[in-house]
Amino acid sequence: MKHGKNYNASKELIDRSKLYDVREGLETVLSTAKCKFDETIEVSIRLGVDSRHADQQVRGAVVLPHGTGKTVRVLVFAKADKAREAQEAGADFIGDEDTIKKIQQENWFGFDVCVATPDMMGLVGRIGRILGPKGLMPNPKSGTVTMDVAKAITDIKAGKVEYRVDKTNIVHCPIGKKSFGVDKLEENLTTLMEAIVKAKPAAAKGTYIKSMVVSSTMGPGVKFNSLKF
Repeated sequence: MKHGKNYNASKELIDRSKLYDVREGLETVLSTAKCKFDETIEVSIRLGVDSRHADQQVRGAVVLPHGTGKTVRVLVFAKADKAREAQEAGADFIGDEDTIKKIQQENWFGFDVCVATPDMMGLVGRIGRILGPKGLMPNPKSGTVTMDVAKAITDIKAGKVEYRVDKTNIVHCPIGKKSFGVDKLEENLTTLMEAIVKAKPAAAKGTYIKSMVVSSTMGPGVKFNSLKF
């Protein structure tokens, strides 16, 4: 794969044989974020689990202290008082039968997170095969199936992120923007890692956090010392 001059110049700033401590690593990542836009900073964590087994799934959600720097659009499936509660809490869309049809027929995805009350999951289940592959299906483990829709919306808008191990046993998660600076990114990363460590499945054996790489949207990956967590 060919890369541009900025990417190649950024690679020269990284010691490929080194496992960076958190602060120095983040400073290095920021030095490689050379694009004019506010690049997202993302961490990729390889876990010592086998995601093919149900008892080794790692999934959850955590509110980052400084958010993600992204404006999140929230769709809520609720009715009556809960729909009004959701609207007052700042939901961008309130879902109903027409919303289901719009997603099915028009392939509409003008939202980033979907929340539903338990009594609406029968309706939402009709589009489970559409929402699931996109990571948008409401789930109790991530707090998006709840009667407390106001809290769910507030947490999401404040910077709640979901983490989930993929088929290759890696968790990918944003921890903020380039403009956050080292201090805020470090706090966000530490909060995320504490949640992932706490979510270690009892069935997981051996080293849990095998490796960590942090990168900006257009920059190369920087290897972190995962033993720090």
